[in-house]
Amino acid sequence: MPQEPIDPEGIAWTRVSPKYAAVRTVGWLVGALITVAVLGVPLVLRQTGVWPGYPLWLGISVPAAVLLAELIRLALIPRQVRAIGYAERDDDLLVRHGLMFQKLLVVPYGRMQYVDVAVGPIDRMLGLCKVKLHTAAPNAIAEIPGLPLAEGARLREQLAARGETRLAGL
Repeated sequence: MPQEPIDPEGIAWTRVSPKYAAVRTVGWLVGALITVAVLGVPLVLRQTGVWPGYPLWLGISVPAAVLLAELIRLALIPRQVRAIGYAERDDDLLVRHGLMFQKLLVVPYGRMQYVDVAVGPIDRMLGLCKVKLHTAAPNAIAEIPGLPLAEGARLREQLAARGETRLAGL
């Protein structure tokens, strides 16, 4: 991963699996189809005579504009997946993601309450999982999606062990 302005010096980032782009694409496809279908309802109602006063140009241009925006979003998915990474340090875990709006989370091992691994149906088909780190702060959950199952299990055990060690030292 290239060095970004918010990244600490000398960090070797571990990227998530490129297969995660397929998971994100399936989610995008479902959302885009529902959105365009709902926005196309007035056009169908106009064409069937139920809503004859609805402007044809509006019935075509709104779904077309949304479809164009969704296709641009689709083109960004592989790059967004490549921007997700994590790094294990001695005292904390770093998680980064985002292209335009970048985010870097630093999770001290001693602050982790528990670590869980989640697997959805598309993830399962591709052999991927998501590791979630829960901390004592409200609504503070760090997620690392798109990990191979073996890496997710290893990371869960590693983080849980480090968390117990750091917590015992407090």
